[in-house]
Amino acid sequence: MPSGLIALLDDVAGIAKLAAASLDDVAGAAGKAGTKAAGVVIDDAAVTPNYVMGLTPDRELPIIWQIAKGSLRNKLLFLLPAALLMSAFAPWLLPPLLMAGGAFLCFEAVEKLMEALAGGHDLAREAVVTHSSAEMEQQKVSSAVRTDFILSGEIMAISLGAVAAEPIWEQAIILVVVAILITAGVYGVVGFIVKMDDIGLHLAQRASAATRLFGRGLVKAMPVVMSILGVVGTAAMLWVGGGLIVHGLHEFHFDLIPGTIDHLAESAAHALPAIGGAVAWVITAIGGAVIGLVVGAIIVGALHLVPRRH
Repeated sequence: MPSGLIALLDDVAGIAKLAAASLDDVAGAAGKAGTKAAGVVIDDAAVTPNYVMGLTPDRELPIIWQIAKGSLRNKLLFLLPAALLMSAFAPWLLPPLLMAGGAFLCFEAVEKLMEALAGGHDLAREAVVTHSSAEMEQQKVSSAVRTDFILSGEIMAISLGAVAAEPIWEQAIILVVVAILITAGVYGVVGFIVKMDDIGLHLAQRASAATRLFGRGLVKAMPVVMSILGVVGTAAMLWVGGGLIVHGLHEFHFDLIPGTIDHLAESAAHALPAIGGAVAWVITAIGGAVIGLVVGAIIVGALHLVPRRH
């Protein structure tokens, strides 16, 4: 009987060790997947603050919370099951879907550029005039969640590609971990960014002269920071969307454009070996942005040619 108990305890200990090893594997794979998606995470963090511009300070964090919930819903309820099903049954379907998402991002970016160049067309101000505050907020949340769906789709696709060799149950756990951690990280950073001016006002009222000076500097810097983020967000839409299209072309063996961009990136990296990796990334991003600009302009032009029904 004691020997049987000892054998049972040995079995339990063995199972516990296997479980711990599996958890370590999942954690390591989740970290690897999250790292590979880091570029898109930065893009997501740059794009989102645009959606709370024009809102009163007391509504900024509630709107970010609504967008964060929509983002997590996108990832867990829609993209995660779709990614696992495609991984198991239709891996060929992923590239065209990502290309379509990339084209949507390019379209939105070009529209923003056209609005900025036209001047005087402020969507946030127009929404205040023509809609109630609640309607304006709902429009902003809906628009942000739609854009997030594309960026989240790429995050999940990149993460899935990083763990495609793992068993399906590990893929599911890893993607859940990545979805939760990335959503919390992105929208935590976004919340901090949009409240920096309030933090500055608070610091400007402190007793210390140095603290007050820093607080006033923070308040003055925030409009510039938000403007820069707006530019970065639009650029991010172009290079992420264009990058998705370029990658899709490569997947379908239309290698003229992807090959040209890769050749330019490699040549630039060889010319500047000390910073070769950074230079190659910049060239690749610029190439994606150029393709994104062309694709977005074609879509916007085609839509403007379509007669509107009144």
